[in-house]
Amino acid sequence: MPRRGVFVSGFGLFFCACLVAGAKPPRAEISAARISLAGDIGDTNAAASARAHASGPGIITHYTLPPDKYAKARHLGRLDLILYFVDTLYGIFALLLILRLRLAPLFRDWAERATRFSIFQVAIFTPLLILTLGFLELPVSIYGHHLSLIYGLSIQHWGSWAWDWTKDQGVNWIIASVVVCILYMLIRRSPRRWWFYFWLALIPLGALMLFLQPLVVDPLFHKFEPLSRTDSALVTALEQVSQRAGHRIPPERMFLMRASEKSTVLNAYVTGLGGSKRIVVYDNTIARMTTPQIAFTFGHEMGHYVLGHVTEGFVFGLALAFAGLLLAHRIFGWTLAHWSSAWGIRDAGDLASLPVMLLLLSVTGFFIAPIANSFSRHIEHQADVYGLEITHGLTFDSTQVAAQAFQILGEVDLDDPAPSRFARFWLYSHPSIGDRIIFALHYDPWDARVPPQYVPANAQPR
Repeated sequence: MPRRGVFVSGFGLFFCACLVAGAKPPRAEISAARISLAGDIGDTNAAASARAHASGPGIITHYTLPPDKYAKARHLGRLDLILYFVDTLYGIFALLLILRLRLAPLFRDWAERATRFSIFQVAIFTPLLILTLGFLELPVSIYGHHLSLIYGLSIQHWGSWAWDWTKDQGVNWIIASVVVCILYMLIRRSPRRWWFYFWLALIPLGALMLFLQPLVVDPLFHKFEPLSRTDSALVTALEQVSQRAGHRIPPERMFLMRASEKSTVLNAYVTGLGGSKRIVVYDNTIARMTTPQIAFTFGHEMGHYVLGHVTEGFVFGLALAFAGLLLAHRIFGWTLAHWSSAWGIRDAGDLASLPVMLLLLSVTGFFIAPIANSFSRHIEHQADVYGLEITHGLTFDSTQVAAQAFQILGEVDLDDPAPSRFARFWLYSHPSIGDRIIFALHYDPWDARVPPQYVPANAQPR
């Protein structure tokens, strides 16, 4: 899928950052080893049995990779780190180029000649700016997909990728036009307090985006089916896991995503808000897991669901947005005072100042990223704990199931077995695979006679 452009990375500080718990889908994905569940849950049909691969990972003590995959994973980890900074710097360069060439004033003039109504001027100006940014960033996006193909993480052909890129641009146009219209209306009406009023507007906007994401946006890029339609026996097993925690997740909120049409990676995640909230599992994940491993994956995702991580992420994102908007407001006026004439910008309320705003937000978002990722790692660790607790005693040797799951995840997704501290601090939205395996193998509050953190002790099987 195409990399998000600089426009989204800028305004993402405000309402994509509000989705910090869901913007990067939780990854508790696991793979195949033939381990049965105690009690009534097991591989109850031929499809489930077929998911168990004969070449399972065996007994796991730590994260390891065969020499060829080790070299590829290490190299890919370094490339990801480099590409992240290149992408950021290139996005900043694209915005500076637009300002230097005065493209924004040109687009503004076209919009003003076309109509005198500001709302329609925004509807003309914004797509022109986004499309320009999209094309300027296209080389980096193409190279990112090229890497995914080389390393076997993607099987999406270029025609399909280009169509997804086009749809991505269209979604950005619609969202950005609404946001820009609100933003500049507030800047013009309240030059000193626009940032605060805009932050208040982000609360309903962010909530609406969270609600619509799985209903409107995600189906544009992937096919989704109710999990009960493809594997009713699995749904029954997962219902038993959720009922054990006293938090029933109805089958109509469990979905299968046909990721295998474009990707080889394993994944599962929680998304949506209120009536649209759901758990989604990639078909790749289901194809490589037995029921016990899916139960652990489900337990992890249910942890996000039960512990309210989507809501926590929304609130945390709003806190980041408040700080980012306040900082942008203070720098925005100073920047225009020094360079507005050189860039052809009339004043702060001029649409042509939008690239300046995006530039400031991109830089601010870059430095806020480690804070957002630290929060994300925290809630992902909580979900790992919840997954281990909810399957303890229900799954035979549940800690080994989790360790094998993470091992296969690392092998399939080529997770770096030895990431630097800097990479983990700045880039990682999840704990490293190695850390997750070690924690899973050693987490045992029951033998230590201390209560589990999330699943009540009386919910554990005797």
